Amino acid sequence: MNLSVRRRVPCLRPVLAFGITALLLSAALGGTADAGAVTTASVLKAAKTAIAEQTGVHVVFDANSSSSSTHEKLIADVGATTGTENVSEGKSVLAVRVNPAFAYVSGNQSGLAALFGLSAKDAKKLGADWESWKSGTAQYANLKADVTFAAVTALLPTPKGTKLSTDISNGTRFYVLKWTTAGTSSEPELSNTLTLSTGGAILPTEETTTAPGGAKLTTVLSDWGEQVVVATPPVASTVASAQVAG
Repeated sequence: MNLSVRRRVPCLRPVLAFGITALLLSAALGGTADAGAVTTASVLKAAKTAIAEQTGVHVVFDANSSSSSTHEKLIADVGATTGTENVSEGKSVLAVRVNPAFAYVSGNQSGLAALFGLSAKDAKKLGADWESWKSGTAQYANLKADVTFAAVTALLPTPKGTKLSTDISNGTRFYVLKWTTAGTSSEPELSNTLTLSTGGAILPTEETTTAPGGAKLTTVLSDWGEQVVVATPPVASTVASAQVAG
């Protein structure tokens, strides 16, 4: 297997395979009165800075389609250089673990095949063990990008075409960003809404994405500042990728 070609790896913004305002920033951005009015660009810049200063965040992702019984759920603990991810879709399950030295993947037969892209033969060969990749390999880099802050930053849109407003929920004010992702020949047009905290650090709290036909994805982010500790699989249950594909 050519590991330079990325397998389908679950991430915080997976593809929908089933068809799927003005305020002052002096406090939130730590600026002075001449900081000016808040803009979409300034909120996004502040969010990127705030994310980079965190140690971790808990993420729960749900994807549902009104035209299908398919339901995908992802639970992750994301850090700057480490992360974990557990994915389920129907009876298929997959687990991802990344630390500074290795990336690991395990799951049941259908999870390894349908969610990660292993051949049925390789999925059977791996069994209940963990496939591993060393830091420095292409697949390690791909997996790390999916379970570290690179994936969280990817939730942020570009300023162009994104509308900014505010909302109050349970007495707490949030920034609200809304934008549309153009459709392509293979993917539908998507409507996106991202809420971010306004007190102190500006951080993402929830994103929803909807597509024609009722497909909906929801990503909830909580426990900002958590410490992400990744348990290393037992050596006896770890198999180097080359041995799986060999």
